[in-house]
Amino acid sequence: MLEARDLSVVYGRVQALSGVNLNVGAGELVALLGPNGAGKTTTLRALSGLVTPTTGHAAIDGEDIAGRPAEQIAAAGVAHVLEGRGIFARMSVEQNLLVGLYTQRRQRPNRAREIERVLSFFPRLLERRTQRASTLSGGEQQMLALARALMAKPRYLLVDEPSHGLAPNIASSLFDFFADLRDSGAAVLVVEQHAALALTRADRAYVIEKGRITYEGPPSPLIADRSRLTDAYLGRSR
Repeated sequence: MLEARDLSVVYGRVQALSGVNLNVGAGELVALLGPNGAGKTTTLRALSGLVTPTTGHAAIDGEDIAGRPAEQIAAAGVAHVLEGRGIFARMSVEQNLLVGLYTQRRQRPNRAREIERVLSFFPRLLERRTQRASTLSGGEQQMLALARALMAKPRYLLVDEPSHGLAPNIASSLFDFFADLRDSGAAVLVVEQHAALALTRADRAYVIEKGRITYEGPPSPLIADRSRLTDAYLGRSR
């Protein structure tokens, strides 16, 4: 299980997170929802080691990982797909995927076999493996970012705003993919502005507002009470 325990993060004088508690376990797809600036991205960054918590803990299977370098956390099985994709535009699809093997370099994986394994999830990328990443469509670039993360065979996948800028059908197919990953035993934590889409696929949901978790539980109450979800996205806690 990957979890945050009473996690707080301060940027200068700004309290970005205040006592956040959440978790995601094997075989779960969990949605983290909330308005812009609520602390969603900071939560993911604290879990993956890109931000050091001010107080509290991040843990994998009960072992504290707060303050560890991001590379160590990645090697422990956490992959983080950043908002904006972060692909290397001048490199080919295949070269981008090879970057994803960095944390596995000590195991000396068979590179060709791993590329074939990951591209089997994304047939459109298989057809474009020698193509520059900059020439891919927005949906294909998001697929490439996910495929690169999967090269490391993560146990925990953190994804920040995967549907941003994508056509609805492409966004829906990405969430189908997350559900398939969940069904294969992976743990997936997704930050998403498209709340309705995320809630139809998620097993559990958290709502965060002003750095604090204001809802934790099944998606159904949020789906049923649209006004509650609207209030959360406008930053009006009940």
